Amino acid sequence: RKDENTVGVSREESSLNVFNVTIQLPGGDDVEIQVSPKELVQEIIQVLMEHEDSCHRTCFSLQFEGNVLDNFSELKSVAGLKDGSVFKVVEEPYTIREARIHIRHFRDLLKSLELADAYNGIDCSSLAFLSNISGGDIGDFSPHENSVKKKKRSSSEQGLDQIDCSPPEYIFPGSTERPLQPLQPINSENKPPHCLKSLIMSGWNPPPGNRRMHGDLMYLTVVTMEDHHINITSSNRGFYVNQSTAETFNPKPSSPSHLSHSIVELLNQVSPAFKKNFTALQKKRVNRHPLERIATPYQVYTWIAPNTNHIIDCVRAEDAYNLRLGYEEHIPGQTRDWNEELQTTRELPRKLPADQQLRQRANFKINSDFVGASTRGAMAVIDGNVMAINPGEETKMQMFIWNNIFFSFGFDVRDHYKDLGGDHAAHVAASHDLKGVQAYSDLDIEELYALGTVVLDYRGYRVTAQSIIPGILDRKEDQGVLYGSIDFGKTVSTSAKYLSLLHKACKPLRILRHTVLNEKNEELLLCSSVECKGIVGNDGRHYILDLLRTFPPDVNFLPLQEEYILQECRNFGFPKLYRHRLCSLRQELLEVFVQHKYAQFMKIVMELSQKGELLQPDKDENGSIKDELKGADIVREACRQIGSVSEYIFDIQFNPDVYSP
Repeated sequence: RKDENTVGVSREESSLNVFNVTIQLPGGDDVEIQVSPKELVQEIIQVLMEHEDSCHRTCFSLQFEGNVLDNFSELKSVAGLKDGSVFKVVEEPYTIREARIHIRHFRDLLKSLELADAYNGIDCSSLAFLSNISGGDIGDFSPHENSVKKKKRSSSEQGLDQIDCSPPEYIFPGSTERPLQPLQPINSENKPPHCLKSLIMSGWNPPPGNRRMHGDLMYLTVVTMEDHHINITSSNRGFYVNQSTAETFNPKPSSPSHLSHSIVELLNQVSPAFKKNFTALQKKRVNRHPLERIATPYQVYTWIAPNTNHIIDCVRAEDAYNLRLGYEEHIPGQTRDWNEELQTTRELPRKLPADQQLRQRANFKINSDFVGASTRGAMAVIDGNVMAINPGEETKMQMFIWNNIFFSFGFDVRDHYKDLGGDHAAHVAASHDLKGVQAYSDLDIEELYALGTVVLDYRGYRVTAQSIIPGILDRKEDQGVLYGSIDFGKTVSTSAKYLSLLHKACKPLRILRHTVLNEKNEELLLCSSVECKGIVGNDGRHYILDLLRTFPPDVNFLPLQEEYILQECRNFGFPKLYRHRLCSLRQELLEVFVQHKYAQFMKIVMELSQKGELLQPDKDENGSIKDELKGADIVREACRQIGSVSEYIFDIQFNPDVYSP
């Protein structure tokens, strides 16, 4: 009852903390939104950039009672804020960075309903099929604020008996046609309206020195749907049409002069077709389900992407040949500390459900950003746009640092995998390491940290991108390794702290605590594979890396001596030679195997209990003690038959270092 009352009070307090504020837009329009004291001012700005009436604005600030609000401050820190308060949107002067962001956002609005970026995986874009699969049954309410009526459905749509649920012919056996298009449930009837024919950067860029003194930032060339070619100047005050042509540079404003703080407002005045089509585009965009409108940077590539029209796009062209470090990051002019952001989000509170939700959202966001940055960095590395930190080495041995991310190739450098398959082993080691990082990250063990890791294949190269441990670049290779081995088991280190942390992962990952021999024939206890390394960074965190042997090897593909091979395996032709010796068992297979063994364990216990083979008759006053021993004998025998590592409880574990060289 105490817990129920506490939950009720917390819910009541949370409902009382939510209040409404009014956002006053330039031009007199008002937007009313619901906020909570824990929200950041930046979140309100993001809502305004998605709202239908204010989505075309990017360079503005929020003011309350004449004071400019800090974007990264919480609303509860704003003095005098209450229910019904009015925030005022104030247009701010543009800089080159803000002008680029504005043009990029304008381009995203124009492309919001198109699927070309999603098919190509640009900026982690992904496909969304919610509306196509649900048929519009999800979210019957229109998201417009002024619309409170449900969408009316025809009687044919309401009648379930009129729905044709028969499968198409092409999925039946014997069909001669196997079309791929149905695998992409795209509704071709809802094609987005085209607002412009082209929007490109003008050839008159950059502005000359005298025009920079007047505030010119950049020049744009636009071809409207009416086939009018206009040149637009982006200045610190906003956007206006100039008198330049393809042959003549004349930066003076055209007549009549239209100066607008937003490029959408400017194009609405000079192109009636743009105004009409952009309004229709906005209605379609807003009517989409929120799960499709919100950008979810979870990349899903498809190998059956249809051919799409390749249209001119200045933002896409700029991204292809620029690193974008100047204006894409949260802190202008500085690169992000990916490792600190990744580990800090893992350290967020997790006790309350609300804390867990915020923590999961933060983890998803930072991991998605890290994957996107790693993808751009790997492409820049392969394209030769990043200088190596060891340019004197051979190409496959070179390493790179870009945007605080460490990049390395999937080749066998320094003959580490010479006896395991060379480059073939190094290629698969990267994916095995990624699986190990994912396994330990899913366990979410406190005080145990894994590096942010991304494996990318691009133009025939495999690149591994990792966050950087603080201080690791200032040490030698053998310095700071408190746990594991850096030379495949010749010298092994262990640590009580790492043993206590890794022991928490032994049971869920089915890892057997085992001992290994170093070059001095000394036994050392490990709770992971010998290749797993434990390093304490300068930030005091305990990191683990090189997790390629997290799961046990597949002995069916290892060249073992004949006395270790069962006759059943020989009959099936095992072991089979493979091009590398890093074949490992999948985690899903281990779980299925453990479930199978548990079913055998319970069956054996039931059979022994019914037969009474190990039961001893009660002959004296200690019969009750003997009855307990009878049950223990049954469990012990069942554990022995199924191969449990414990004599008294069911426990299946695997040694990841078995048959290792």
